[in-house]
Amino acid sequence: MVDSKGGFLVDEGGATDERIKMLEKQRADQRAAQKLDPPVFLDASKNPKCAECGSIDIDHLFKRVFGLLVCEKCKTEHPEKYSLLTKTECKEDYLLTDPELRDHEILPHLLKANPHKATWNNMMLFVRLQVETFAFQKWGGPDGLDKEWERRTVEAKKKKNKKFVQALGDLRRKTREGEWQRRQDNTHKHEFGVVEKDESGSGVQRCIECGFEIEVEEF
Repeated sequence: MVDSKGGFLVDEGGATDERIKMLEKQRADQRAAQKLDPPVFLDASKNPKCAECGSIDIDHLFKRVFGLLVCEKCKTEHPEKYSLLTKTECKEDYLLTDPELRDHEILPHLLKANPHKATWNNMMLFVRLQVETFAFQKWGGPDGLDKEWERRTVEAKKKKNKKFVQALGDLRRKTREGEWQRRQDNTHKHEFGVVEKDESGSGVQRCIECGFEIEVEEF
């Protein structure tokens, strides 16, 4: 309960629950908009056919979202073409950027519920065939993609090694400074007591800690 400043209390938890429900419905509506199946024509020649096997039993969601004509059977049999990739996989394996992946005209994507939390943004899933085609155009083929990946890997190792060397240098510097400070702290400084007379009558001062003696003249 929180004070509304208007002379009464408001149940803050209720407002939070309503917002969560609103976000969950919003995410669900976004996904549902992709799943409206078109009609099937009695005239088989008017129905779209699978590009792999010619079947009219195509996945209409794939057709609507990705513009691909493929049936469920062929999707399963050809994962090298039709498997779905997450945004993270596209970025790490094909070196694509966030702006490229957000551009639906470049790379259409399918929305799926976020497995971590229903109110979070929907997951974006991409078809491997389209991702590879775009990535190969961008990097000059599979060899160009491999070279760019190797270049970035080398650069990452260099940066990591540079950070390691820098950290090691900082550690050595701190160690040297600490050792110097310890030596300074351990350097003995004589602390002499009062002047005493020895057998010859000369003045002597003795270090309280180590017993070192010096002669002093009294005036």
